[in-house]
Order: sequence, then C-alpha cells, then structure tokens
Amino acid sequence: MTVKVEIRNCNNIDVGKIEIRENVLNIKYGINGTGKSTIAKGIVLAVNDKKKASNTITELTPFKHFGLGEDGAIPDLAKPEVTGVDEIINIKVFDEKYISDFVFQADELIKGSFDVFIRDDDYEKGMKEIDSRVEKINDLLSEDKDIKGLIDDFNEISNSFGKTTKTGIHGSSNLAKSLKDGNKVLNIPVGLEGYKSYIQHPDNYKWIKWQQDGKSFVDISTDCPYCVSDIKTKKETIQLVSQVYEPKAIENLNKIVAVFQRLNQYFSDDTKLVIDKFVTNVEGYTDDQVEYLRCVREQIERLSEKFVKAQNLGFLSLKDVDKVIEELKKYKIDIDLFPHLKSVSTVSKVDIVNKAIDGLLKEAGELHGSIVKQKILIQRLVKENSSEINAFLKNAGYHYKVTLLEDKGGEYKLKLIHNDVTDEVTNVKNHLSFGERNAFSLVLFMYEALKSSPDLVVLDDPISSFDKNKKYAIIDMLFRKEKSFRGKTVLLLTHDFEPVVDMVYLHTDRFIRPFATFLENKKGQLAEKEILKSNVKTFVEINLDNLQLDIHDINKLVYLRRHHEVMSKKDLDYDVLSNLFHKREKLTIQDRDMTNDEIEKGSELIKKVIPSFDYSKLLDLLKNDDEMKKLYLASANNYEKLHIYRIIFDDKDSDDIESDIILKFINEAFHIENNFIYQLNPSDYQLVPQYVIDECDKYIAKLNT
Repeated sequence: MTVKVEIRNCNNIDVGKIEIRENVLNIKYGINGTGKSTIAKGIVLAVNDKKKASNTITELTPFKHFGLGEDGAIPDLAKPEVTGVDEIINIKVFDEKYISDFVFQADELIKGSFDVFIRDDDYEKGMKEIDSRVEKINDLLSEDKDIKGLIDDFNEISNSFGKTTKTGIHGSSNLAKSLKDGNKVLNIPVGLEGYKSYIQHPDNYKWIKWQQDGKSFVDISTDCPYCVSDIKTKKETIQLVSQVYEPKAIENLNKIVAVFQRLNQYFSDDTKLVIDKFVTNVEGYTDDQVEYLRCVREQIERLSEKFVKAQNLGFLSLKDVDKVIEELKKYKIDIDLFPHLKSVSTVSKVDIVNKAIDGLLKEAGELHGSIVKQKILIQRLVKENSSEINAFLKNAGYHYKVTLLEDKGGEYKLKLIHNDVTDEVTNVKNHLSFGERNAFSLVLFMYEALKSSPDLVVLDDPISSFDKNKKYAIIDMLFRKEKSFRGKTVLLLTHDFEPVVDMVYLHTDRFIRPFATFLENKKGQLAEKEILKSNVKTFVEINLDNLQLDIHDINKLVYLRRHHEVMSKKDLDYDVLSNLFHKREKLTIQDRDMTNDEIEKGSELIKKVIPSFDYSKLLDLLKNDDEMKKLYLASANNYEKLHIYRIIFDDKDSDDIESDIILKFINEAFHIENNFIYQLNPSDYQLVPQYVIDECDKYIAKLNT
C-alpha cells in the first residue's frame, strides 16, 4: 500500500505531495527550510484531528494568510489541509513532548517499562495459563457446598460472641444478652409455668412482644382486654412476663441455640456436654465456661480461616506464586489440633478438604511448572532487551548500561547504571548530556512504539546532531536489528544525507532498502524526487558525469575546475581555468606571468575534456554582464547558478552588491560538495537553498540597470 499525502497552506508549503510506502522506511531528505517539520506536524495533526473531530491543523496557517478574509478571518482557500491520510489510524511521533512525557521518569527510564519490555504476547499467554490453573484451584474449594455450609455456621457462632475481648464474650454481644442470666426459655421462672407452651414456642419472641404491646391495656381495668373476665389476682403474673422476657433477647437466644444445635455435629463428645450446659444453664454462665467457650471459638475461627484462605488462593506477582505449593500444604487440617471440633462429622468434612488439597497439590505442581516457564521467559526478555540496548550504548561510545530490575510488586523497571558504579543512576536528566538524552530517548521510543504497533511512525530529523559513529549506531539500532523498525512503516525526515548513503548505497546487504526521496521547496511548491543507489556518487564521479552533459562550456569548466580541486590536481590546466574565472587578460601563476608554452599546454589539457575550449572567446563572454546574465537565467539548477553568480561578481564591489547572507554562503558554505564523500548530483537535485538563489536573483536583476 502507498499513501499519497497532499499538503496545502501549511507554514512555508503552499502545496506539496509526498508518497509514503507501507512496511518500509521512508526517508525524506531535504536541505533546511524545505518544510520537513511542517510535513511531520501536518500529518500528525491531520490524523489526530480525524480521530478527535478537532481542527488543530489550523496551527500551521501561514502568517501571510492572516487577515486576508472578512473580519480578519482566513479565507477557505487559504486554510491548512492535509489529505490522503485516511488509512492512517494510529500514529506515533518522536518529538520533545514524547521525551518530556515518557522518558526519564523518577523511578524508571521509560514510563511503563514493564509493559514495554516484558509484557509481550508470550508473557500474556503464560499469565493466562497460570491464572486458569489458580482459578481451577479456587473453584474446587469454593464450589464445595459442605465446606461453604461449615464456614457459614462457624461464622455465625463466632459473630454471636461480639467483639473480641479478654473475657471471651463481649457484654453487648447477642450471646451475653441471651445467656448471661441463664436460659429462661428452657428454665421458666417460678410463677410463669402456666405460660410454658407460649414461652417455649418457636415464635415465642413474637408472643412476648405481643405481651409488651398489650401491657398498657391491662392497666385500664381489672378485666382481661380480650375475654373481659376478672384478672385482678393475675395482673402481677401477667406483667411479670414482660419484665422477665425481652423479645429481641429471646429471638437472639433462639438463633444461638439453633446454631449450637446445628453445630453440635461438629463438636467432640466432651465439648457437646459443656456447650449443652452452657446454653441450658439456669443461673447464667460462669467465668470458667466463658474461657472454655473462648477456646472453642478460637478453634472454630482458625479452622474457618483455613477454609476461607483456600477458597481465595491467589497471588499479586510471580514472587507470590512461588509460595503456592508450600501454602497449600499449610491449608491441610490436622484434626488433632482442634480437640473441641473432633467429631465424626467434622472429621468427614476435614477429609473432604484434605483430599481436595491433595488433589490441588498435583494441580499446583503443574502450576509451578507454568511459573518456572514464565520466569525463564522473563529472564530471557530481561537479558535480550538489556543486551540490545547495552550493545547500542557501547557501540555509540556511551559509558552507561541498562538493566531491568524487579520491584517489590513483582514488576520490572528499566534502570540506568554508569559503568563506574553498581548502583542505579537517579535523576537521570542531570547526568546525561543533551545528545545522550536524545539518543537514548530515540532508542526507548523505538521499543515503546513497537509495543503499540502504530500504522505510522514519524521521526522528524532525530539524528542530525550526532557524530558519525553515534549516528550509525542509532540507525543500526532503529532499522537493522530483529527487534527494530525493520519492516515497519516509518517516515524519517532529515537534512542529513548520511542515513541515505548508509542504507541506499553502502550497506544494502544490512538494511532493507528504504524508499528515499529528495524534497525540494521552490517558492512554496513542494515536490520530491526518488533517490536510487545509482544517484549516490562521489563528487569526482559527479564532475566527470556532468562534463558529458549538453550544457554550456562555462558550466562544464566549473565542474572541471571543481574536479581538479577535489582531486588536489592543480596542474597547468587548473591554472588556466583559475585565470579565466578571474577574468584575466594576462595569465599569471605563482606571482609571475605564465609563459606561452604553459598557457598552450594548459589549454590543450582542457581541450582533451572540452574540445571547444577557447580562452579568448570565453573571456569576452565572462566580461559581458548581459551575456552572463542570460546564461545565469538559462541555467537549470541552483548549483550552476551560484557558480555563475560568483563569476559575475568576482570583480565587483561586494559591499555595494551582495548581502551578508550571500557573502557568508559563498565564502563559508559555497563548496557544498565537500560535505560528504558521497552525495547527490547538484545538476539533478537542488542542493543549494532557494532563499540563497532568490537573493542572487535580486542582484542579477540590478545588472546594467
């Protein structure tokens, strides 16, 4: 798939088209001022605007368009627009915001380093396997109805004791309220025997409440409120019921007795007798009974806790999982340690649990195997990722290394360590130089971007500031390794030609061939031209090629002289050319006049390359500003224009004619062909900035006016 992006009215780009090919590195090489950052921002804003239904791309409105419309508004035809990005949904861009938001965090080098470096598909698969085994273990215990019923019963009797106290039974607990004065349901006080059928009825607490509610009616007269018979002699007995019995206490007593009766099956024979006395006591319980019951409660709670823990078996990290088998063994119940609960029924329930635990130990063995496999995976990931980054740091000449360290929560975080110390580096930003931070950030960005799998990765001139060694180390890390942007859709915008040389020309066996293009922006019109391996040459080759072109002899002579300069071959032909370009009637060499023989030999050497060479005719042309102006205007590329411009103004007063910009470029940066051993042919690619030519055009226009 190829994405064809069109950009309109964005900063210095009036209209431009670029092509982005899928699953390949797209290098857009261009000189400064071309609009590379605008391309990056335009694409990113357009994609994000589409997702968020916003219009942030207006940030790229050219200043020249402000105030052109009515009321100062920007006309519709002048509004920024980027089209052709509909297929791009997720985009990842390396910029200053990424560095500030994600890199060099307080406790790790990159935010979420555990997710970036450890939590891959294999890790997730392993964790799912472990989770499913743990879930199976939990289900086996939690789904057992006998165990669940046992836990519910134990909890109910334990809760009846109220808050834990030194005495064993809290004074405000249901147990205390119901039995502290004895069981008055089984042991009816003297005088109330006639109400036995009501007091010992299952709904006794409702009857007692009815008694309390009707008490005020009894006081109205000496007659019964229901049968109107004389109750004068029975009033005190009737009123005694509400004085002795309280509905809520009786209701709680019923529940407690029922629970003890239900739990009776779990108590040993001796404990049953003691508890029976406790719940049927006439006078209320004694301190010895309370202490005894406290021991019973303690055993109940310990046993219940074992069941509950087994049902909720789990772990927070792989550190905890290592303990699963040992923990499971602890969940087995030794009934001899629970003498109060040693009954036939309890033993049968304990057997159920212990047999389940024995079965789970087998499952846990398989779980442990999964855990070991997962730990080996993590160790491999830690080693691989650390080794890859450390190899980069070493190759780039940085005196640091990284490691993934496990924190208390079982997560791994990427830490930085200097080669001279063993402790991790804190406050990383304070220790790394600007270049080190950028290089490191770029590599970390690669790992994070690979994790999120975006449709497009945008790199806006990320490596131009580095020296050659670090530059290649970064390129190698980003685009050559197995875990890299190799085979991903990446847009690299740069004014640095070295990545093109490395990947398109020198190391085609190491890198997947990128789609490389040269960007040219001519007065707001942006276009690109593909760069093939055949387009990358030494300037010696470029000069020799251009000497074969059908161009004016003056332009050929420019390339010939540059050829001699690059080759450091300054023979007589070079001296003749130098005199010609300085418009000398009388040729000189080393502060003396050239002899006729020297001039003739030099000219013959030139004619071997340019047969039509004629010094006198060409000198007349060079001195004719009108003809030179025509030649300047007819030249097709900026490199040749700049040389012609230099020849025209060689003998003129530069203070009156040339701006500081042109002087600086010509005198200090004129020989652009010296920047790289390998480069593009300036006759095919506009390597001289257009703004320089625009300045030259102004002064050319003034000639003979």
